[in-house]
Amino acid sequence: MMKKADSAHPAPITVLVRQAEQATGSPAQQGFRQAILDVENLRERLRDLRAEQAEARRRYWQQVGPAATAVVAARHALYAPLEGALLLSYFSRLEEQQITAVILGNARNLEERFGEDEAAIIGKYAPAGHRSTAKSATSAAGNSASESDSRYVPDPTLPPHEQAAAAARARRKTKAQRQQDTAAQAAQADQKQLESNTKTIYRQLARTHHPDLERDPEKQADKTAQMQRITEAYEADDLYTLLQLLAESGPTDAAADDVLARYTRALLQQQIQLKQEMNELKYGPNGFITASGKKQELELRQLKRDLRAEAEYVQHIGRLVSEADGLRGVLRQLAAEGMDSI
Repeated sequence: MMKKADSAHPAPITVLVRQAEQATGSPAQQGFRQAILDVENLRERLRDLRAEQAEARRRYWQQVGPAATAVVAARHALYAPLEGALLLSYFSRLEEQQITAVILGNARNLEERFGEDEAAIIGKYAPAGHRSTAKSATSAAGNSASESDSRYVPDPTLPPHEQAAAAARARRKTKAQRQQDTAAQAAQADQKQLESNTKTIYRQLARTHHPDLERDPEKQADKTAQMQRITEAYEADDLYTLLQLLAESGPTDAAADDVLARYTRALLQQQIQLKQEMNELKYGPNGFITASGKKQELELRQLKRDLRAEAEYVQHIGRLVSEADGLRGVLRQLAAEGMDSI
């Protein structure tokens, strides 16, 4: 059956489709340009994430800061009566041990939850046996770590418990992790060495773009302008610009490709470091990835209620422990509940 004339298909419509641009330059130039682009994108994302985290932290402390500050103040106020009780002859040896445990538990609570620096208190009241154990553990861990990783050296400025923790972390490093560390250090050394190659890159660019080597007047003018950029970057010791010019220049020789390939490896290592920084910001101990919207608001409200209740409770304990009999009652209650800290 024949179709009606008015139902016939119209003339085909031509839609322009943008074709993928052909990559220019040698593989080394292409790889370097992509590596620079990836690093710049990661840096921009890291800047955005830091700004986001700063804003989240600002909102957080704006809403819960006063309540958290009250808890910190109440817990700091516990030190004076507890330390004073240890100077009395009123308590038994067992009770003095309990008081010391309460002091240490309070200090660790302030460090872990609120980021307070309580190293002096912990170093002062950590049991003598624990201090010597920590020192011996540090020494043993240092020996073990030096056998597996000769670069590990304990930091003598850290308190003993932190030295022991650092030594334990060094011991736990797997072979793969040590290889990654070695590769990272090699890449950093390579990058430092490459940073001194400004003159080499300048010479390679000059060989390609020097106007005296060009007879065509139009091309000679282009190369004169390009050579001016190269010279300005060299005189300013601007390695980054020189590398970009090298990646954007025409056909390169094997030496130039080798330089770009080495810088590309350094940029790839930099990408790994930037990604690690981003993960630390997101998921590290001080990360501020939180819920959003109504759920976040409910969580903050609950947290403020908890902090206010904690501040009131700790203040109440502070009033009790200011008297010897009240402190003894608190110690008995803690023992009955199987707890060694408030």
